[in-house]
Amino acid sequence: MPASAADGGAHVSMPAPVTILLVEDDAVIRRSVTMALERYGYRVTAAADGLTGLELFREGRHDLLLLDVMLPGLDGIGLCRRIRETSMDPVLMMSARGDALDVVSGLEAGADDYVVKPVDTAVLVARIRSLLRRATFTPAPGPAAGPVADRPGPSDQPDPPHRSEGPGRDRHARLVFGDLAIDTGGLEVFRAGEPVALAPTELRLLLEFAANPGIVLDRQTLLRNVWDYGWDGDSRVVDLCVQRLRKKIGAERIETVRGFGYKLRR
Repeated sequence: MPASAADGGAHVSMPAPVTILLVEDDAVIRRSVTMALERYGYRVTAAADGLTGLELFREGRHDLLLLDVMLPGLDGIGLCRRIRETSMDPVLMMSARGDALDVVSGLEAGADDYVVKPVDTAVLVARIRSLLRRATFTPAPGPAAGPVADRPGPSDQPDPPHRSEGPGRDRHARLVFGDLAIDTGGLEVFRAGEPVALAPTELRLLLEFAANPGIVLDRQTLLRNVWDYGWDGDSRVVDLCVQRLRKKIGAERIETVRGFGYKLRR
């Protein structure tokens, strides 16, 4: 007779805990951050130096990486660069001073965000949750705004921008801006037909621009919609992520509107 949930025989599949790789050389901070994150249900793998962190990264799967900037052997900036050679997993940097050079270097190396130590546990967890939401982002169903790459027009000119049509069409559009194509359903980006590898935050930023083509978006709007900041965040995060995105999709595709923000050229 098959087992039932009532008699305890049924197997209920539980979601695997989120795994975080923490690389921090200060033993006290490493222990306290590990304990704090474990209280929130995260599984933490910890390393005391950059080279050990790189080895652990290569050996196992992690949902998020939390890296200190100042590390022996291989510092957090170098470690982040090595990680970005093969992975687009979310990376959160920790800086002891919040020094501008540390912050800029970390973000230029490919980090998605940063926190300044000592960091409040609630703030750290909020940043981690925000990064994980970006990494597992799924667009809302429904027609997507912006140009759709369905077919060339009968003349030499492309069809005018339009939305997806009718229930027989895919709910997610394939948007095209020049040589840039965005599959909003498959979350894939192509430039001149070649796939473009984007980190989760870069993809979220591009989708935000693509949903508002030709519209100037200020930095606070981008911090709120892309980084999930409910408060005024550091606009350098936006500026440096835009720089990284430009390198991948073409510098001319995102225009700077001085004193206001950025917009995606149609």
